[in-house]
Amino acid sequence: MTRMQPESSWETPDAPDEEFIPLTAQQVQDLRRTQPLLSVWRVVAAQMLVGLLVAFAAWGVSGKTSVGVSAGYGALAVVIPAALFARGLTSRLNTLHAGAAVLGFFVWEVVKIALTVAMLGLAKWVIEELSWPAMLVGLVVTMKVYWVALAWRRVFHPQVKT
Repeated sequence: MTRMQPESSWETPDAPDEEFIPLTAQQVQDLRRTQPLLSVWRVVAAQMLVGLLVAFAAWGVSGKTSVGVSAGYGALAVVIPAALFARGLTSRLNTLHAGAAVLGFFVWEVVKIALTVAMLGLAKWVIEELSWPAMLVGLVVTMKVYWVALAWRRVFHPQVKT
């Protein structure tokens, strides 16, 4: 039998360990200044604003209140679960240690998805004259705010004061 050579040194058990050098306080401040954290609450606020704009635009274009309400409900199906997710991620329990943070992320993501699906499933009973296309437009446009938040750093990434 022929043994294949590993492509990188981390796959070999005999590889010498690289030395880990922790950052200094000044290096951490510089890193935070150049790579600020994303504020989840700013993203949720932007989603609420975009959801309102989509609902009013749908109402204005169609002239029907039910279309605006449907688009607004689609936006709410994103905003409410996202706010719950943000609250769960920023809770004290998730900051205890890394394992709790990872587990908390997955648990709150499942809660967010389940709540979104439940809200969409209940839509036909909550809104009398439901417009599915308008609701889906509200849902999709509001959901795309995540991508805008990643691209528009100045607004969504708070500045670290030195």
